[in-house]
Amino acid sequence: MELCAPCLFGIEGIVADELRRMGAENVQPENGRVLFSGDAALLARANIQSRCAERIQIRMGHFEAHSFDALFEGTKALPWEQWIGREDRFPVKGWSLNSDLHSIPDCQAIIKKAVVDRLQSCYHISWFEETGPTVQIQFTILKNEVTLLIDTSGAGLHKRGYREQAGGAPIKETLAAAIVDITRARKASFVCDPCCGSGTLLIEAALSAKRIAPGIRRKFAAMAWNTIDPAVWQAERRRAREMECPDIPFHAIGGDIDPAAVALTRDNAAKAGVGNCVEAEVKDARTFRYPAEGGVVLCNPPYGERLMDVESARELYRVLGHVLPNRTHWSRAIISPDEDFETCFGQRADKRRKLYNGMLKCQLYMYFK
Repeated sequence: MELCAPCLFGIEGIVADELRRMGAENVQPENGRVLFSGDAALLARANIQSRCAERIQIRMGHFEAHSFDALFEGTKALPWEQWIGREDRFPVKGWSLNSDLHSIPDCQAIIKKAVVDRLQSCYHISWFEETGPTVQIQFTILKNEVTLLIDTSGAGLHKRGYREQAGGAPIKETLAAAIVDITRARKASFVCDPCCGSGTLLIEAALSAKRIAPGIRRKFAAMAWNTIDPAVWQAERRRAREMECPDIPFHAIGGDIDPAAVALTRDNAAKAGVGNCVEAEVKDARTFRYPAEGGVVLCNPPYGERLMDVESARELYRVLGHVLPNRTHWSRAIISPDEDFETCFGQRADKRRKLYNGMLKCQLYMYFK
């Protein structure tokens, strides 16, 4: 199968590397997505094990279309019957940018009609009840290039299942996992976060260190389909369980001035299965002290466009610069959208990496010298 893993801008290389480690072939990173190929087992494996992809899709086909006739014919030519059964529900959604076909409702209607025509000719029925499992069709039209996909994940892969409540302005789990990968926090024995919020950075670091698959506790849309043997999913869950390393020494500690956030971190860590190695305490960032001989500091402090006004956020950066000085065997990574972060923090980063927290362009400021 041709498959696609959409991802946040800036982490395409990370997603490509994790897919290669899973055994994916023909891996091609592109802006905001990674294309690859594999069988049903790899489809299940990517859903269960990917830490940074937003979802896993089957790429049905792509073609150029400047008219609704071309969109209809291109869609109808694709083998939808391979994935959509007689009773399955198959809604259509998508987007169009810089293209002749710019009406989303019209594109949805044309694609739906084309798929129905194709399935009618295959199943020899005139009406589809659509009472069965959902097979979500997605389309993208960029500069008149149409790509048609089927979503296999259902809820986005950032929804691991441990964070039903997230507190104010949380970092997305997939972005947190990417930061863990970029900073190599997954290989550290100690990780801390002086502004932990709901604990996402700490929990993702613990999951990665312990080799716990992020999707091991959740379900996926394609699990309900008749086109993929349930044994495939069972085998891939067993495979993921066998890869876990619960005895790897790892400890994470977070602090937050808000008692509710601290309670949330503890609860989320327990739900994620890492409550035994993630601690949290009510603590003002001003009192932070390095708690071990070496490790990694990860931090997503509140900033003006999320929880604080800009000046309050910059005052917090100054505090962090004071309590997070250079220390041997420690690296520090702070994500912020403020271009004046380094001035406030009081130190130029050893390395910067552009990342997106949702639609907000940020920089990951890294200090490791």
